[in-house]
Amino acid sequence: MKLSQFKFKLPEDKITLYPPFRDFDGERVYDRDECKMMVVHRKTGEIEHRVFKDILEYFEEGDAIIFNDTKVFPARLFGNKEKTGARIEVFLLRELNEENRLWDVLVDPARKIRIGNKLYFGEDESLVAEVIDNTTSRGRTLRFLYDGSHEEFKSLLYSMGEAPIPDDIRSRRATEPDDMENFQTVYAKNEGAVTAPNSGLHFSKQLMKRMELMGVEQAFITLHCGLGCFRNIDVEDLTKHKTDSEQMIVNAEACEKVNRAKEAGKKVCAVGTSTLRATETAVGPSGLLKDFNGWTNKFIFPPYEFQVCNSFLVNFQMPLSTRLMLVTAFGGYDLIMKAYQEALNNDYKFGTYGDAMLII
Repeated sequence: MKLSQFKFKLPEDKITLYPPFRDFDGERVYDRDECKMMVVHRKTGEIEHRVFKDILEYFEEGDAIIFNDTKVFPARLFGNKEKTGARIEVFLLRELNEENRLWDVLVDPARKIRIGNKLYFGEDESLVAEVIDNTTSRGRTLRFLYDGSHEEFKSLLYSMGEAPIPDDIRSRRATEPDDMENFQTVYAKNEGAVTAPNSGLHFSKQLMKRMELMGVEQAFITLHCGLGCFRNIDVEDLTKHKTDSEQMIVNAEACEKVNRAKEAGKKVCAVGTSTLRATETAVGPSGLLKDFNGWTNKFIFPPYEFQVCNSFLVNFQMPLSTRLMLVTAFGGYDLIMKAYQEALNNDYKFGTYGDAMLII
């Protein structure tokens, strides 16, 4: 497969800026499970148009749905460079060393930052960071200068941060106070992501409870979503593309639930591209899920034979994206591209807060 095969025209108004909401006494009330949902049947090619809260009609007792329980932290903050006072955007990627307050970050504009520069954060400039490495593949390494406990440091750092909503949304609207809450799944637990597992945003607490009462197993794995899936691919030959590594954990409880459903011939559904990549990373020789604690840089594109999941829930993805490539690998290139054209014709929304596709 070539990069150019994943290009399609996506009008800007098809990228939605907010999750589904209704107006209630002049305030926005978000209804996570009220978006559109396209259901794509791989065997027959049939396409249905539903509402997301109908999803449980496609599952039954004993099926297993796998969720990514990573938790997004407020990764975007703004500081000022010493002497010049130039405004610098800092995007926190991950903590490298707790004791020394070392963080892997992206800075913008990058050309203004050199090793030894100090950055000041907060209205009172109460937090200071020094650039100590300028050559990492991800950008920069900062050492934050803070004498208090690690908990106090993290609390201060996060209090200054904003929700790391994607640039295709942020470029068209201002950051809002409730973005951090809305850019988080209702089951988020393990902190470490700088972007949300988007497909999981559709699940409400009520829907999760209904699923539990039905006897549909909920298996939780953790993959800390990074920015690698948003990076542009700069090679036409997809076999030459390399993705960033992301930390992931699959525990024994999740394996037991998934493997029980798989061995019984039930549906096993991955919620989101991060979850599907995690299951394909942690699969054993027998096709069953196994414990895993490490890193993955798995890049999936057609053709690919999936071993764990037989159904897949995912948002509508952007052109030329690695996420779109994974979706076509699961659903079949021709069928998914046909479904995407039907989505465009029927005003489905794309991107982080976009509508959902269930592939069964």
